[in-house]
Amino acid sequence: MRNLLISLAVKYDGDYYRIRKALKQEERISLISDQPALTIVDEDYPRELLQLKQPPYVLFYRGNRELLKTRRLAVVGSRQAARQGIAATAGIVRQIRDDFTVVSGMAEGIDRIAHLAARHTIGILGQGLDVIYPPENRDLYNYMEEHQLLLSEYPREVGVRRNHFPFRNRIIAGLSEKLIVTQARRRSGTMHTVNYMLELGREVYAVPYRSDDWFSDGCNQLIQQGAFMVNLETIREDLLNG
Repeated sequence: MRNLLISLAVKYDGDYYRIRKALKQEERISLISDQPALTIVDEDYPRELLQLKQPPYVLFYRGNRELLKTRRLAVVGSRQAARQGIAATAGIVRQIRDDFTVVSGMAEGIDRIAHLAARHTIGILGQGLDVIYPPENRDLYNYMEEHQLLLSEYPREVGVRRNHFPFRNRIIAGLSEKLIVTQARRRSGTMHTVNYMLELGREVYAVPYRSDDWFSDGCNQLIQQGAFMVNLETIREDLLNG
């Protein structure tokens, strides 16, 4: 079964729905793939992902798989990060990096800052592990595959596709026991991750901003709707004891 899942993931470019259809139709295929991967039938597949409505069948990886055994927390936010969001992200991650592995999406802006400030971190990609996007993050990719962990449900050579990123966010949520949004617009990809967390019944935290800060109005909206407001002085204790 394990080889079948990897073969289908390679054949169908990691497309969850095509893989599911092939399994229902009992398609049989065996391809030779040297890509390191975790499958949904493996003992060390993260059990938390099984709570998702659409858990990935295969996760291709590069780096330290042991990080999947640690406590994990997601930090996400805008690609176009403002100064206050950058400072808040770095400050929060530095306070909790001894206690949690930080999960984020390897994008520009807040994601990049979260990965760089963390001691241990997992990056979830929306394309194959050999495709560096955005190109400006090449240094981060090189560091992550050597010292941290990169995961993707898409095999090598699968390029950037717009629909991959919001769907990828379910994996960020599924792997994380809590989520911190450090800067976000009301309409942004970050809100997809928030929705997945809420579906899973997990805690969401948000950094508060001035009411006229339109770069961050999504954070204020989340707090108004019941998200926990981040207190920089107590965030570590709040996350550990909440």
